[in-house]
Amino acid sequence: GTLLVISLIGMSELYKILDIHKAMLGIAGYVMAIIYYYCLLKQTEQQSFIIILFVLVLMCIYVFSYPKYRSEHVMLAFFGLFYVTYMLSFVYKTRMLPANGQFLVWLVFLCSWGSDTCAYCVGMLIGKHKLAPVLSPKKSIEGSIGGIVGSAIVGALFGYFIVEKVITEQQVIWIFALIGAIGSVVSQIGDLAASGIKRNYEIKDYGTLIPGHGGILDRFDSVIFTAPIIYYLAELVMKL
Repeated sequence: GTLLVISLIGMSELYKILDIHKAMLGIAGYVMAIIYYYCLLKQTEQQSFIIILFVLVLMCIYVFSYPKYRSEHVMLAFFGLFYVTYMLSFVYKTRMLPANGQFLVWLVFLCSWGSDTCAYCVGMLIGKHKLAPVLSPKKSIEGSIGGIVGSAIVGALFGYFIVEKVITEQQVIWIFALIGAIGSVVSQIGDLAASGIKRNYEIKDYGTLIPGHGGILDRFDSVIFTAPIIYYLAELVMKL
């Protein structure tokens, strides 16, 4: 339920960029998001079909209301469902993993927010070389490395102090450290990608839901990218 609400708000923030948040394309996106999460909770095999069906619905709206919408409106409507709803749903999928999903899901947030915090601190202290000068002038290569190392340490500490109390396997620490490092890289790419979209459309924040911090997408931009990677990494390493 919580993920669905976050997804709907995030989609609305994205749809406002081209003013389709109250249009038929936006409404179709919200409805499909609800149907998608319903199928996910019921553990049916129809989630992929929902994505394909959504493309068909969007094309129908585009064709039968032509020339009301442009192709970029349709693409943004689809992007909203895939980028926000589908990718964010991997938080739930990670939680439901049969092998220690209740612990692995925390890595999604530890990697995202832990990486951001460590990167910011290191960047402020010793950051000199710009990571993406045009896109995000304040981010540095030193800060990026600090985020990766910091996220790996946070993952290792989480594995050592929390997870090993339940799973008595020494390799847990190294698995969580590895996932933390890779998750940090993806998290930083997600953050920069979200910044790029905002710069393209000349907006400072996606929304004003969280005073001083912007909207849902401003807080969950890195989580959206990190969640699917954590899910597949967890599936992979837990089989080794």
